[in-house]
Amino acid sequence: MTTLKNYINGKWVESKSLSTTDVINPATGLTIAKVPEGCREDISDAAEAANEAAIQWRNTPATQRIQYLFKMKQILEASTDQIAEICTRECGKTYGESKAEMVRALENIEVACGIPTLMQSAFSEDIATGVDEFMIRQPLGVGASISPFNFPIMIPFWFMPYAIACGNTYIVKPSEKVPMTMTKIFELFESLNLPKGVLNMVHGGRETVDAILAHPFIPAISFVGSTAVAKHVYQTGSVNGKRVQAQGGAKNAVVVMPDADEDTTVRIIIDSAFGCAGQRCLAASVVITVGESSKAFPSKLIEMAKNKKTGYGMASDVDMGPVITKESKERIESLIQKGIDEGADLLLDGRDLAVPGFEEGYFIGPTILGNVSTTSQAYTTEIFGPVLCIVQAETLDDAIEMINKNRYGNSACIFTRSGAAARKFRHNALAGNIGINIGVAAPMAFFPFSGWKESFFGDLHGQSSHAVEFYTQTKVVIERWNDEWTRKF
Repeated sequence: MTTLKNYINGKWVESKSLSTTDVINPATGLTIAKVPEGCREDISDAAEAANEAAIQWRNTPATQRIQYLFKMKQILEASTDQIAEICTRECGKTYGESKAEMVRALENIEVACGIPTLMQSAFSEDIATGVDEFMIRQPLGVGASISPFNFPIMIPFWFMPYAIACGNTYIVKPSEKVPMTMTKIFELFESLNLPKGVLNMVHGGRETVDAILAHPFIPAISFVGSTAVAKHVYQTGSVNGKRVQAQGGAKNAVVVMPDADEDTTVRIIIDSAFGCAGQRCLAASVVITVGESSKAFPSKLIEMAKNKKTGYGMASDVDMGPVITKESKERIESLIQKGIDEGADLLLDGRDLAVPGFEEGYFIGPTILGNVSTTSQAYTTEIFGPVLCIVQAETLDDAIEMINKNRYGNSACIFTRSGAAARKFRHNALAGNIGINIGVAAPMAFFPFSGWKESFFGDLHGQSSHAVEFYTQTKVVIERWNDEWTRKF
């Protein structure tokens, strides 16, 4: 059984932690590798190497730094199928979903290749007679990302390409549940021939995370995960004087107006709710039917959800894979039962699903709860599984009020033919990513991945210009050159 190694200062090294965690294929329940639980010493080694490398890397011209990104993109494109298969084995999502992750990762590399322009700042001549003022952006030093299990390919690339393009060195900590995908990517990145210490990877769990949050050589930390852990990362990192961006949980609502195109809306919502087995921060988790749409719409959702095939993600005819762990399966099923106990109608039950040949896998089929109370746990909790709740609202204003009262604010979507309704929704809904006739409001790489309320802690998000601002600090220069001084030379 392979025990994964860390990648520090251009070398593969064993963790100084003696404890390991099993990496389990969620479709089979079988252990496929072991990953170190990690320790402070591992982070210290990586931080010291990255800090030393940062001195030379920041002085490398941006036009030269991005050459490594161009090559990085080529390497990933050539290995897409191989990386996607590893992702499916350890994460459970379908092969097509894993390949879609690669597309998003590549988009961020492409945007980061524009750093020579993105880092440009302002210049003002003659703010006083003979005095000029300008601003420049300089790297912070060492950055680190703490990644979740649900997107082992994409999410590190929300941060890492921008950080190193801006002149920082970097440490990636993959989720201990899905460490093999990023390990493979780092194996491929050896051919980049980056200077030693510029790009590092350290495995581990909570002790590794806390070491990142405390280490004095790491001034910038990016995190994606649950709200509870996002709060811990943000608070602990901030107390230690670090710059932190922490993406938390979500409870994304989709509003269906009476004039919505039913067939298109149903198809998009089902894909949003049950893609990646509902384990994504932009998944539709609550459908709010407005007025007359509450009559026929739920039954259409049920019929289409029944056609979703759940199974092993490498099978070409499978639409949805397993959830990540046995514990996740048990937690999701308990929340389904809790919703029923609190008065919800079980419209479609995905529990007790048996997949032939994969009886030990952590499978849950599409599940739909109707007439869900807005005070119930099923409504207020981020279930993070293939469970869709349906609630009713009399008017669009009522639906917006429901969204705005929710403690999360990651995404909100509306389906309508009315431009006026769409405008009111995007203007008034308190969420950072808004979809109009879109089920997954995932920003392209040239826009920041927004998030409000308890879905995000910090000021600057991942991707695009926000990533550039996050991984740089501004320096304002005011200078005077006197003609009499220059005539002396």
